[in-house]
Amino acid sequence: MTLEQRIAHVNKVVSEACERAGRSPEEVNIVAVTKYVSVDKTKQVLDSGIVHLGENRWQSAKPKWEALGSRGIWHFIGQLQSNKVKDVIGKFAYIHSLDRLSLAKELERQASAADITLKAFVQVNVSGEDTKAGLPPEKVFDFIRQLGEFPHIEVIGLMTMAPFDSDAESARPVFRGLRELRDELNAKNVQAKPIEHLSMGMSGDFEVAIEEGATWVRLGSILVGKEED
Repeated sequence: MTLEQRIAHVNKVVSEACERAGRSPEEVNIVAVTKYVSVDKTKQVLDSGIVHLGENRWQSAKPKWEALGSRGIWHFIGQLQSNKVKDVIGKFAYIHSLDRLSLAKELERQASAADITLKAFVQVNVSGEDTKAGLPPEKVFDFIRQLGEFPHIEVIGLMTMAPFDSDAESARPVFRGLRELRDELNAKNVQAKPIEHLSMGMSGDFEVAIEEGATWVRLGSILVGKEED
């Protein structure tokens, strides 16, 4: 499949999932996960009209950002260590993995120094798997209240990862759980501005995520392909 064919296929799946859920496709934003592909392949993605790019390690993102940074909107989608914050500040507009106060403090410190505001998703471990990062759902309320003390971090949404399973339908309770948590947070006014977004769903389960309310999906292999494609 060419990149254009992949994009057309993804757009079709998104539209069909939105139709089933009674949603507009315009509500769903796509992050092209380019962490496994080269600078040239990433350039092709940008040339196709996709602007949101997802990377999970600065080491692999660095050559792409240095070559193409001004063309894309960059999302940090992996676990971020506090000592690596300096690498992403001013380069990544979105952080999808905010899950602890120590990281928030360092993001705030460096974002304040750079006079920028970061858009952040709080990562939630809805499935409860030991191998998954993120806060337990019951701890999200206090954490977001604490984040209100950091003016350079704007919490725009929640993020989760479903268990890896060949059956995408098994991910539905996890995605539904994140949506219900978001709605409960907003009902209780945990922050002044409602939490709008849900970052959930990857190549194997994104249509189920969309049916359950995803507003950002993170797509690698199904959209970008692999380097040999």
